[in-house]
Amino acid sequence: MAPSPVAARVANRKESRSWFEPPLPAPMEHWRPWRPRVGLAMPDEHAWWQRGVVYQVYPRSFQDSNGDGVGDLPGVLSRLDHLAALGVDAVWISPIYPSPMADFGYDVSDYTGIAPVFGSLEDFDRLVAAAHARGLRVILDYVPNHSSDRHPWFIESRSSPANPKRDWYVWRDPAPDGGPPNNWLSEFGGPAWTFDATTGQYYYHAYLPEQPDLNWRNPELRAAMLDVLRFWFDRGVDGFRVDAIHHLIEDAAFRDNPPNPDWKPGMSPARRLIRAHTMDQPEVHDEIADMRRVSDTHADAHGGERVLIGEAYLPIDRLMAYYGADLSGFQLPFNFHLLSTPWRAREIGALVERYEAALPPGAWPNWVLGNHDRSRVASRLGPAQARVAAMLLLTLRGTPTIYQGEEIGMMDVPIPPERVQDPWERNVPSLGFGRDPVRTPMQWDAGPNAGFTRGAAEPWLPLAPDHGAVNVAAQAADPRSMLSLHRALLALRRAEPALSVGSYIPIEGAEDVLAYERRDTATGRRLLVALNLGGQERELPDAASGRRTLLSTYMDNGAPRLRPDEGVVVGEPAAGLSSPA
Repeated sequence: MAPSPVAARVANRKESRSWFEPPLPAPMEHWRPWRPRVGLAMPDEHAWWQRGVVYQVYPRSFQDSNGDGVGDLPGVLSRLDHLAALGVDAVWISPIYPSPMADFGYDVSDYTGIAPVFGSLEDFDRLVAAAHARGLRVILDYVPNHSSDRHPWFIESRSSPANPKRDWYVWRDPAPDGGPPNNWLSEFGGPAWTFDATTGQYYYHAYLPEQPDLNWRNPELRAAMLDVLRFWFDRGVDGFRVDAIHHLIEDAAFRDNPPNPDWKPGMSPARRLIRAHTMDQPEVHDEIADMRRVSDTHADAHGGERVLIGEAYLPIDRLMAYYGADLSGFQLPFNFHLLSTPWRAREIGALVERYEAALPPGAWPNWVLGNHDRSRVASRLGPAQARVAAMLLLTLRGTPTIYQGEEIGMMDVPIPPERVQDPWERNVPSLGFGRDPVRTPMQWDAGPNAGFTRGAAEPWLPLAPDHGAVNVAAQAADPRSMLSLHRALLALRRAEPALSVGSYIPIEGAEDVLAYERRDTATGRRLLVALNLGGQERELPDAASGRRTLLSTYMDNGAPRLRPDEGVVVGEPAAGLSSPA
């Protein structure tokens, strides 16, 4: 019999560590309230990206290996054992391509290289091999909407209106008054058009002027960008998270966007207009289908499932189109709706049911609670409810994504004005849109610079003031910590097909209680999840009667009633599982 994924990861765990890597966590028995035995394999009929959990690494802030204060690929490699012990299945790495870093890697100057600050292609190859040896998949960011203004393609494009690459970007003549061609606005503030005096035209940029938009209506540009996918697939990448896909195509007639009657002071300046002609255009789905064909062709030729994950902040009904006709689009169009739904049981329950009901036949759901652009969960909800949120994320039906640091309950870090790095915050400094507070260095231990870097250079962003207590090393030694809760949740999810691939059935709960059943359709095994989103003790649902607590966010045996800020998974212990500790 093949070893279970858990056993394989332990067997493949790297024994030799770099000088800047802390000791491995304590043995699994010391931090799990229960543990699966070898042999609890996942069903083969589901792809790895359906069964698994994705972990996002923001590489500038994950681990610095060379002492320059910026995280890098050797640093990520040195921390793979943390991810393997955590129990995730894939690591998604935010952009690592060569870039002037106007938007910290999302302004790409070479789509098939590695920025020297992060390492080299050889470092990347070693990282992929080391991840695969641990049973971890590797997902890269793909940035198809725009390049850097220093990309050779754009340098050629702006050199002359007659240049063969002129049409690889979006160029327009000035309006009759000499101003921008229309009223489109940049997501980062100001006009979305920049005048180029050399050629007398404006170029379009949905984001910074340093990020000119690529013209996907040009077949040569489209072919070149699809070749980028092939390049990285050939290096062993298992999938891509596709950035800003809803901005990929603009209105062919370049019509003005209409005013937004709901805009109020304090909202993003870009929201003064409804983005009717600059976002979510119908032609984008043809381009996604082309990306999917490249992905599927590579998977067929080389074996193994590849995954495409699309970033599109859209209402549920419009998001569903990104699965594509006959599911020919993204396997996982990111579902960000938990980020904006009020943290109340009824609202979240209604959201889950709306989303489940909207899914096309055969489509696979996914859930996101945090990322490198949004306030951290513990800052939004408080540390107690962050534990409940972790149980929600990891027990809903579908593929969850965990952002680095959420597994230890990191919080937003105030950034002094002189340390601000985010161009969005610099463009609109008084509105508080900066993303730096959620991108601060990962907190590994209580030592200098939280173990993120041991060089003389200051970390590129300030450290959290609580890093002496909130860090991986301290929480690995605490059986009731946030980290221990995440490990236990991920282990339970891996051991229980009901949680990883089972069906979702809502259950009536008391006030403040969100409850649902997860059912393994193959065996009929049922697990009840009950989450108290309030600060008062509440009754467990009747469906919990006669069942045992398999896991509580309090990391104990549970109680007859739901305690304040408590979530529980209830059911009969499965064969191969020990009783709760």
